Amino acid sequence: MSLWTLALTLAFVVAAMLVSLWQRLGLEKDMVVATIRATVQLLVIGYVLKFVFHMDNFALTAAMVALMTCVAADNAGRRGRGLAGRFWRPFAAIAAAEVLAQGFLLAVHVIPGRPSYIIPISGMIIGNSMVACGLFLNRLRDEARTRNAEVWALLALGANPKQASRAVVKAATKASMIPTIDSAKTMGLVQLPGMMTGQIIAGADPIQAVRYQLLIVFAIIASAAITSIVLGFLTYPRLFNRFWQLVV
Repeated sequence: MSLWTLALTLAFVVAAMLVSLWQRLGLEKDMVVATIRATVQLLVIGYVLKFVFHMDNFALTAAMVALMTCVAADNAGRRGRGLAGRFWRPFAAIAAAEVLAQGFLLAVHVIPGRPSYIIPISGMIIGNSMVACGLFLNRLRDEARTRNAEVWALLALGANPKQASRAVVKAATKASMIPTIDSAKTMGLVQLPGMMTGQIIAGADPIQAVRYQLLIVFAIIASAAITSIVLGFLTYPRLFNRFWQLVV
């Protein structure tokens, strides 16, 4: 794709801005900022990845994955306002999902241990885990407020914080998994995923592209479950103070 061809696709953004002006939505500035940021960020990461792929160095690859995890944890942690440890708990949950999922793929030689495989797949795992984290933290606060009386009643009956918050954590975990599960259910019928589409456009055999996409789907489902469960164990104590009183 030439730069001129790419520039022509800005017509989509212009069309969206015209609709916003027509309907007086006030989204034109946000669209411009989003377009500029996406362009700059993707161009920069493109050159960075080209360098990392060329160097083929484990330390650089690990640093890249760690940076992605930090950014994802910071973004997800913003959903946890009112909870202490808003960064390191999502970081631990996302890192656990990444290490387990990516470690398994490398251990059984499903993918080669090269940056060109590790970084893109890590990006998909970490990105999905970030979404699961954000949904979990947001739903956890809402559930704690909605079930306030129920939690207090359980505490009054002698339940410890883990027992009293079990229904809250369970509801938050289920909510954080819904987008991943629904996406997997409709894959191939409603949408053709990005990795599969990219490989097909690049000229790969569709069946081979499907196999790689299934690999990602299975890893993403597992990583979402791991992230939500780990985050649940790390976060539920923050709903209570040292006197076992609900504080959220």
